[in-house]
Amino acid sequence: MSRKLEAAQPYLLYCAWIVSVIATLGSLYFSEIRGYVPCELCWYQRILMYPLTVLLGIAAYHGEVSIKKYVLPLSVIGCAISTYHYLLQKVPGMHEIKPCTNGIPCNVDYIDWLGFITIPLLALIAFIIIGISLSFIRRSQD
Repeated sequence: MSRKLEAAQPYLLYCAWIVSVIATLGSLYFSEIRGYVPCELCWYQRILMYPLTVLLGIAAYHGEVSIKKYVLPLSVIGCAISTYHYLLQKVPGMHEIKPCTNGIPCNVDYIDWLGFITIPLLALIAFIIIGISLSFIRRSQD
């Protein structure tokens, strides 16, 4: 086990926590300040991201690297939902699949920065960064 990787463990937890805080605040900004109503898949992503903010914050404060076994599954499930949601928005053939039956359709792009950056992509990036950070912690403990 590398000494540098071992010394980086607390910082990787803080990195994952900061990403989850930014993702949480970003989703609250889009819904509460910009007035974007979240669709059903957005709610599922929020349900997975919001607890990560609390769990990773407590774990980073106490240096609890064992939190990875609880947080990593949430991150992986969040990646899957975010990927599916992004594909619904960007792949024309998937528009026929309608998972959202009430309220806002899931294929609506509230933001479309540079032609490909949407809210589900931002959530996907956050879940990936959290997962990668936790994976490095896992490797360094083996």
